Amino acid sequence: PAMAGGITVISKADYEAKSRDLEASSLDFFLGTGPYVLDSMKVGQQIIYKRNPDYWGNNHPLNVGTNNFDRIRIEYFGDPTAAMEGFKAGVYTFRNENSSKQWATAYDFPAVKDGTVKKELIPNGNIASGQAFLFNLRREKFQDIRVREAIGLMFNFEWTNKTLFYDLYARINSIWDNTQMAATGKPTPAEVAILQPLVDQGLLPATILTDEAIMAPTSDEGSQLTRGNLRKASKLLDEAGWAVGADGIRKNAKGERLTVEFLETQAAFERIINPYVENLKALGVDAKLTMVDDAQYANRADPPNFDFDIISGAAINAYEPGADMKQGYASATANNSTRNRMGLANPAVDKLLDVVMAAKTRADLDVATQALDRVLRSIRFWVPEWYKNSYTVAYYDIFGRPATPATYVLGETTLWWYDADKAAKLKASGALR
Repeated sequence: PAMAGGITVISKADYEAKSRDLEASSLDFFLGTGPYVLDSMKVGQQIIYKRNPDYWGNNHPLNVGTNNFDRIRIEYFGDPTAAMEGFKAGVYTFRNENSSKQWATAYDFPAVKDGTVKKELIPNGNIASGQAFLFNLRREKFQDIRVREAIGLMFNFEWTNKTLFYDLYARINSIWDNTQMAATGKPTPAEVAILQPLVDQGLLPATILTDEAIMAPTSDEGSQLTRGNLRKASKLLDEAGWAVGADGIRKNAKGERLTVEFLETQAAFERIINPYVENLKALGVDAKLTMVDDAQYANRADPPNFDFDIISGAAINAYEPGADMKQGYASATANNSTRNRMGLANPAVDKLLDVVMAAKTRADLDVATQALDRVLRSIRFWVPEWYKNSYTVAYYDIFGRPATPATYVLGETTLWWYDADKAAKLKASGALR
């Protein structure tokens, strides 16, 4: 149902009458069925929507209290600095901040100090992104789980969050973090009932039935390198046969160096990955960051080449996981899917995917997904990154909103409303035009 509900419905009559090309750029808008329609537009500058009086769902019980604005105006700016200055000048009145540095340092202007502009953290109940550093499991060196665990230990999230992100992010532990589908603690009896047959078949170790769900390691926020984690990682690599040579680089019995290359396209990740590389070098790993353009990245990271060690990506998830999960985790997609770039191919996971797909009730789906999550995390195919568990918003005090925030959406255009009395006060004071 979730997959079907997410499909965009396009008018066949409108499509055929105008001989539309879905791949062509155009300012000829498609016929919509939503609560708002286009009012006016200045290309590259502004777009204004107006409430659709003929919207079919205006009186539907599900829409009571929603779509409260007569008009919604969106302003476009050429760069982040201009956008921030526009907000400070009152050119637009709502801002969902996406820069942790901006949030921590840029909201000290007079309108914030006198209460004209409200700066708030609003809880975000959405499923976490699954964002992570992904190992290429096709590489022989990464087929030893001890190597993957050791490399994971050297990413200092706590230091990164404090130093670079101004403590605005939370660490991802589960593929289904921030939902009831995340595996926690030891398996419940319902999970054991799913996992036990896989243990009996020799597809999973018996410890999966008794161990706590794997959590991301914790590090010292006060220093880039956590010595305790360095010692743990060193022990793991020693056990895996990667010994430190006279040159300080770890090598296996064949004399091959333990090399790790991070392949990246986004310049914003350089400040995050470079300290990680330095930590790995302290471990004796010959690590480096390689920046490439989008075309080079696609050539290397996409099928059929999969020519990478570690990339930044995401472990796929969904509120209603089903057949789509096979694209990310099934053995059948290990060498042909951009959703399974890590090359995960595990018989136990394949069987758990079938259990997830066969779930008939929400409760059954939750338990099946918890079991899948537990097993996937035990494989350590990733080094989980971070997510924001709050919306960082700033807005002129001219709005009203529900006392209890919605769980899954911020809802600034659907659930909030314009408060004429508040707006009149700001206009009278000269704070708004």
